[in-house]
Amino acid sequence: MVRAIFAVALAALAGAAGAQAYPSKPVRILIAQAPGSATDVISRVVGNKMSEFLGQPVIIEARPGAGGLLGTEVAAHSAPDGYTLFMANNSTHGSNPAVYAKLPYDPVKDFAPIGFVASVPYVLVLNPSLPPNSVKELIDYVKARPGKVNYASAGNGSTHQFCAELLKYSAGLDMVHVPYKGSPPAVIAVAAGEVALMFANLTDIGGQLKGGKLKPLAVTTAKRTPHLPDLPTMEEAGVAGFEINSWFGLLAPAGTPPAIVTRLNTETNKALADAGVQKTLGAQGLDFNPGSPEQFAAHIKSEIAKFTKIAKAANIKAE
Repeated sequence: MVRAIFAVALAALAGAAGAQAYPSKPVRILIAQAPGSATDVISRVVGNKMSEFLGQPVIIEARPGAGGLLGTEVAAHSAPDGYTLFMANNSTHGSNPAVYAKLPYDPVKDFAPIGFVASVPYVLVLNPSLPPNSVKELIDYVKARPGKVNYASAGNGSTHQFCAELLKYSAGLDMVHVPYKGSPPAVIAVAAGEVALMFANLTDIGGQLKGGKLKPLAVTTAKRTPHLPDLPTMEEAGVAGFEINSWFGLLAPAGTPPAIVTRLNTETNKALADAGVQKTLGAQGLDFNPGSPEQFAAHIKSEIAKFTKIAKAANIKAE
């Protein structure tokens, strides 16, 4: 009996020691978007600060492709040991579940939420050579050229496409979708005049806006952003009910031990509270939204429901 009790005690101590040892090797954050994208930038800034608290390197690994499906699938099927995390966003856990009849992952069941990280508005931008200087003028311009004005997106099923399709539906427009492999090449295409317009994440276009390479018309959030205070919201510009926000948050594969999820949530929120992190990301138009795993789980479910409702109303489908 004594020997059995001793064995149980040793096992408990060993388990506690194993839990305390986390992490004992580098942690990677998978992203489903291309290097240089907003998801990449946020992951690197937050990951670098988290590495200080975790005592291990945090490596960012980009797995772009298939509109975000590829990287999300890899993350969903990774080992649930706390060493592979995923920076989700409103495409991987919002628009994609709404437009794809069958996904290679379950956005809810295959993941354990860690915490919300940040949000940023989309901005409706044009190539500066185009004459419209307001959303109303753009709508009139497109209506006068049915099927001849094209718009860029970060890929089929991306939230960039969702924004444009919602505008098409709301204003009765006929525009042509030109999908790119990620947001950076789409932004470059609009700036170069290959494509007329797009809804771009503010984080992705800060330099182009300052350099006058893109013409901004409105933001997609419910309220104006302090980063571009003179820009109206789409609602203010005359498109009723238009609200789509870009957001980012950390997930782990389902089955990750709760103690590790709690530790990661703590370190994520500590990183977001750091003045240096806030200064770096705030300069790119980001708002910080730390919270609990439960709050992030509820947010994901509400986003999927919202995008599904919009997809049905606007008949948005993955191409």
